[in-house]
Amino acid sequence: MYVCLCHGITDGHIREAISEGCCSFRDVRSTLGVGTQCGKCACAAKGLVKETLSNLPIIQTESPMVVCPANAQMESVALEAS
Repeated sequence: MYVCLCHGITDGHIREAISEGCCSFRDVRSTLGVGTQCGKCACAAKGLVKETLSNLPIIQTESPMVVCPANAQMESVALEAS
């Protein structure tokens, strides 16, 4: 189903972006451009992001950890190496 007609973004694109590391609507918006043209899709896109994230399995770890997109980790490593 199309969520953003301006950019041709489907629910599948949004779910794929989340599976590849997007962990918020802000991440999805910056990755796909959804909600950046006319804005009429923003509410539906936010709802889909929330629904998709809530259906992800919770991973138990021994120590607390922060989950962030893979590209953010790469930027962090690059900054530390500088």
